[in-house]
Parts: sequence; structure tokens; C-alpha cells
Amino acid sequence: MSEQSRLSPGDTAPAVTLTSDTGEEVSLADLTAQGRKVILYFYPAAMTPGCTKQACDFTDSLDSLQAAGYTVVGVSKDAPAKLAKFRERDGLTITLLSDPELEVHRAYGAFGEKKLYGKVVEGVIRSTFVIDTDGRVELAQYNVKATGHVAKLRKDLGLAA
Repeated sequence: MSEQSRLSPGDTAPAVTLTSDTGEEVSLADLTAQGRKVILYFYPAAMTPGCTKQACDFTDSLDSLQAAGYTVVGVSKDAPAKLAKFRERDGLTITLLSDPELEVHRAYGAFGEKKLYGKVVEGVIRSTFVIDTDGRVELAQYNVKATGHVAKLRKDLGLAA
């Protein structure tokens, strides 16, 4: 994957309209129009250990992130039914969106070549984007670690731990 397909701060965020775990259509434009910044994160698969840890960390931080003006949205290629099971199993309160064709993943540079156990494979690149109320990328982080990511993100955003 070439570096130029990655987003940088100041870029216009690609449009997002996907189906949530509850079956409703959720669009990035609707969220930012509500005057909220959006933390949009991409993860490889629901109900895997790392992705569960990350989703639980976001859920645990959701009240304080919302109080600071952020909406948290997780995106994976999982079907809405699997996302609903993930929410139920782990008591998640963040919005979960399904991108089965990986179109949004690709638009954000969150799918492509990555190293997995020393081998180059094609797959989901764990990534997080902060999108401001004007629909611009404020922060773009690629190859983030599942564990400790939310704490690091809060620090990067200048939010108290």
C-alpha cells in the first residue's frame, strides 16, 4: 500500500454511511452536523481478544469522551448481526458499524499490506481517526496497538486520564 493513500491532518474525511449493529444507517455527515467530533476507529474483527480490549476501553471512556464533545464509532467488516452479539456479550456502548465490502476501510487507508508475525499480508490496519465538526481529519493514527490505545489517544487529544 502506498503512503499517499493514507490520510493526514487537514484532509477532508471520506464520506461514511454504513449499517450499525442495530440495523440503522449511520453517516459521518449526520454525526458532525450535530456539532460533535468523531473518533472513527477501524479494527480487524469483533470478539477477538485485542479488538474486545480496545472496544471495552472505548466503552469505559465513552462518558468522558462524550463530555469532551466526541462520538466514538468502531468499524469492522463484520456483519451487523455479529456486531450486535459483540455489543451484547461485552456490554459495549459505542456505535459499531459494518463495512463488509471494505470500501470505507480502503478510503481511510485502513486496509492494505501489513506485517503479521513477520510476513506481509493484506488485511485490516488497526487505525484511528479524529474528525472535526467540519468533516476534516484532525488526527490520523495507523498501526495502533489495541491495548493502551485509548489512554494514548486521550493524551494526544489533551484530555485528562
